[in-house]
Amino acid sequence: MNLLKQAFAEGRPALGLWQALANPYTAEICARAGYDWMLFDGEHAPNTLQTLMAQLQAVAPFPVEPVARPPIGEAHVIKQYLDIGFRTLLIPMVESAAQAERLVAATRFPPVGIRGVASATSRASGFGAQPDYLTTIHEDICLIVQIESRAALDQIEAIAAVPGVDALFIGPADLAGSLGHLGAPRHPEVQAAIADAMARIAKCGKPSGIFALDVDDAKARIAGGISFVSLGTDIGLLSNNARNLLAACRPA
Repeated sequence: MNLLKQAFAEGRPALGLWQALANPYTAEICARAGYDWMLFDGEHAPNTLQTLMAQLQAVAPFPVEPVARPPIGEAHVIKQYLDIGFRTLLIPMVESAAQAERLVAATRFPPVGIRGVASATSRASGFGAQPDYLTTIHEDICLIVQIESRAALDQIEAIAAVPGVDALFIGPADLAGSLGHLGAPRHPEVQAAIADAMARIAKCGKPSGIFALDVDDAKARIAGGISFVSLGTDIGLLSNNARNLLAACRPA
């Protein structure tokens, strides 16, 4: 079963970590830490299908749900991500119910959707070893849409109402830019918009997620009942600890 959808169903917060180093070695290290989910970024990280698949293989032994963010929500890209084995997708810049409907269709086989059929040659089906893959995989697919613009804020209820949209995720950085506060996700207007968006998502009965700005922000989001939250990035862990270690040891 999809571990993130299971967490949603059980009502417990799922804690995640962004992966932007595009490396199976670091992905394996992070997977061993015990996160509930890990996001493999195809939008802002130097990932290819090959690097993504290598990272999937690296984390496969661990009880963590791999989530992929493609660079764009197009059917041909979604098809490839699903075929290599991702069950959970986070699609950036979703701004309308019509767009969300197209994304759902891209994750479903005909006659429900438009996903191309290649189960015998896809890693996702065990290269044909899972005989019921075509008829059951939709139960494990988790489609998360990213709310990160003023236009998306205006359409939250319509987007959340689309069957097959499993959760909505707030992107503070892009949202801040869209609201006129580029580089300032802590701006009061941005934070007020986030609070309003999350309350509206909750009223729609859908799980909500967010990229936390720091530990205190993550704790506050968890205490507030958020369904899933990214606690940081692999790059942040490496760069911050590298600087802190040097600063702690360098003579004054």
